[in-house]
Amino acid sequence: MLFDTHVHLNADQFDGEIEETIARARNVGVKEMVVIGFDQKTITRAIKIAESDEDIYAAVGWHPVDAIDMTEDHLKWIEELASHPKVVALGEMGLDYHWDKSPKDVQKAVFRKQIALAKKVNLPIIIHNRDADQDVVELLKEEGANEVGGIMHCFGGSVEIADECLAMNFYISLGGPVTFKNARRPKEVAKHVPLERLLIETDAPFLAPHPYRGKRNEPAYVKRVAEDIADLREMTYEDVCTHTRENAKRLFKINKH
Repeated sequence: MLFDTHVHLNADQFDGEIEETIARARNVGVKEMVVIGFDQKTITRAIKIAESDEDIYAAVGWHPVDAIDMTEDHLKWIEELASHPKVVALGEMGLDYHWDKSPKDVQKAVFRKQIALAKKVNLPIIIHNRDADQDVVELLKEEGANEVGGIMHCFGGSVEIADECLAMNFYISLGGPVTFKNARRPKEVAKHVPLERLLIETDAPFLAPHPYRGKRNEPAYVKRVAEDIADLREMTYEDVCTHTRENAKRLFKINKH
């Protein structure tokens, strides 16, 4: 059984095909998924999808690219949703220095508010980090994010950055890039991270693994991520599935078998 810890079934790319996409995932052994909401539209959709399937959960947060659009009312709404029985984390949140829609100081302010909220409602956080390794790590330390921990989603940093995140009570989640031929860093991290702190994801519809690279990603393809990590760690595929799924259930406090 597999657990896709980060999927965007709420994205427009899956309109009209959500049920078939879930069915394909179940056919290859994906039991649980967390649908990630990151703005008003995707949060609303994530909750709806999670409510429709007992093994699908939701995370709610505000994406750093859109930080400039977030209001205090949005933050209050996210706080209200945090008590929903299917919401297992806050996020995705973080810093994104690749796109310049939201100034860095605005991104940081919104990130800090969401970490504070996570500590208030006692939920783990899901971190989006693009081209901002050092600032993300420093901000997490400053805000005491180790109190709630969470996931470094689709981790692309170095082994050293991974160690800093592990020391702050975070899990390292790997997706499609670990299967890319020339992706040295994710492969090093896949071998380095302690097994009890490793998670897998797709980030579908984005970042499809080899051999689907460049096509629409979907949760069924998390199997490819698990297979490649098994090869890199010289473990059985079954062991990778078991450990990463148990890790996710522990982090998200999911007690069902």
